[in-house]
Amino acid sequence: MVAVNQIRQTLTLAEFLEIPETKPASEYVNGEIQQKPMPQGEHSTLQIRLGTAINDVVLSKKIAHAFPELRCTFGGRSIVPDITVFSWDRIPKTEKGRIAKKFELYHDWVIEILSPEQSANKVIKKILFCLNQGTELGWLIDPEDESVMIFKPNQLPEIKSDQEILPVLDSLKDWQLSVAEMFSWLSVN
Repeated sequence: MVAVNQIRQTLTLAEFLEIPETKPASEYVNGEIQQKPMPQGEHSTLQIRLGTAINDVVLSKKIAHAFPELRCTFGGRSIVPDITVFSWDRIPKTEKGRIAKKFELYHDWVIEILSPEQSANKVIKKILFCLNQGTELGWLIDPEDESVMIFKPNQLPEIKSDQEILPVLDSLKDWQLSVAEMFSWLSVN
């Protein structure tokens, strides 16, 4: 791993994809390298619990797969959302039927968890970019005010909180998760 400050800040996408990964991950957006913030306790908890909850519902039925911190390269960008969900038939595979190393396509569902040091507008821009490329659903989880901003193509965003049920991909329609239940995962009492 290398530090992002050791990397020339303006590269082509091909050059960016050749450099070693950074920790935390760096993304390539509009010709610039942007390093993601290091996840903290709340962020990490929500990320692992949400990804696991989704996979508990979808993997055995081969409906979809949730991936944490997966690099996806498409539309001239290379991004690493907190969680990406791919419908089963869209998961890139090798000739042997294994999950591919590189994902060079948009995801069906993108989930971002806002960190205190992140710009909400930068994260929203990333979600909107994904929707413009074909992503069906975006969530921006804000642990500070315990809300989730929902993004769908050609619709105004909406904000869910408390006992409201969060929208999911149509293929997961039998699974329900309320905002309150998701944020209850942060309690250790």
